[in-house]
Amino acid sequence: MFTLKRITRDGIPHALEKAERYRLLNEPGDAESICLDILEVDPENQRALIALLLARTDQFTSAHGTHVASAREVLPRLAGEYERAYYGGIICERWAKSLQTHGAPGTGPSVYAWLREAMECYEQAERLQQPGRDDAVLRWNACARLLARHPELQPGVEVQAEVMLE
Repeated sequence: MFTLKRITRDGIPHALEKAERYRLLNEPGDAESICLDILEVDPENQRALIALLLARTDQFTSAHGTHVASAREVLPRLAGEYERAYYGGIICERWAKSLQTHGAPGTGPSVYAWLREAMECYEQAERLQQPGRDDAVLRWNACARLLARHPELQPGVEVQAEVMLE
């Protein structure tokens, strides 16, 4: 096994640029690796944590992609309540879209539930957002429009079990 090499603290700004570039090039695994290198040197670096979370959500649709838990494990490390709510919504929204993309039969209720959870996170973030920063509203609207365009995405039917008394 190899021992990973550490980057320098002075190299963090350039490494952050590289991580963003790799995300744009649709190479989220490489972006994730860079973020992990940054976080080894600066564990509280908020830009690296957000880039790590986003890189993990970018991998939701790949065949060997990550799951919700790997992205959600980053949330508690985000410094602000707004950021935790907003990026919690991002995770749910992207997972819903990943499920929808795969289109397995019967996933409509799951996609709907994940989008509704995202919308709840965005509503929480909206209450906390700075004036003039409407990111949470934009994401909430995108989820609402997605649900409107896809009427097949409906909540699941809850089945109540009847208890048999003898």
